[in-house]
Amino acid sequence: MVQETKAASMSQTPPSPTALRVSGLSQNTATPFDLRPAKAQRTELATQMDLLGLRKLSFTGQITSLGAADWQLDATLGATVVQPCAVTVEPVTTRIDVPVRRVYQKDFIDVDAPEAEIPDDDAVEPLSTWIDPADVMIEALVLHLPLYPRAPDAELGVLSVSEPGVRPMTDEDARPFAGLAALKEQLKDD
Repeated sequence: MVQETKAASMSQTPPSPTALRVSGLSQNTATPFDLRPAKAQRTELATQMDLLGLRKLSFTGQITSLGAADWQLDATLGATVVQPCAVTVEPVTTRIDVPVRRVYQKDFIDVDAPEAEIPDDDAVEPLSTWIDPADVMIEALVLHLPLYPRAPDAELGVLSVSEPGVRPMTDEDARPFAGLAALKEQLKDD
């Protein structure tokens, strides 16, 4: 009995300062949120994500009910990130402004279950006791970071490697059908 009371009181404590208890959300009106992490939090996030900097970060939106038991989060993620260029390692600044949507379903079907079909909508998640907009913000930021940021003047160049005395292979050599296409065009003109 003591353990049940302790577990119940622990579930009342939010997992983070930004988490919203689903049972406390209004069924009739949207619950707005506006997250703008302070510089110290942005610096910590930049370190965790291997960014050179995270100058601005905002996540503004609302949570609305969908029917009797499901919920939807609609928001806009805004961020200014600084990453190393994939070619030169020079700092590259990118502005990210994207809409974000998540649907939390009470009767969510786990796709890891045997014979479960993968849902068409990847924004659908299982409903739990809490919805944390900060977690969604971080996930959305990670998903929208450029994979290979490139400085405007960065060029890959050409690397030719071969054994001594052997002609290095070129990009044209790697495309054997390019020559056939040119030959076909030449035959068509004749």
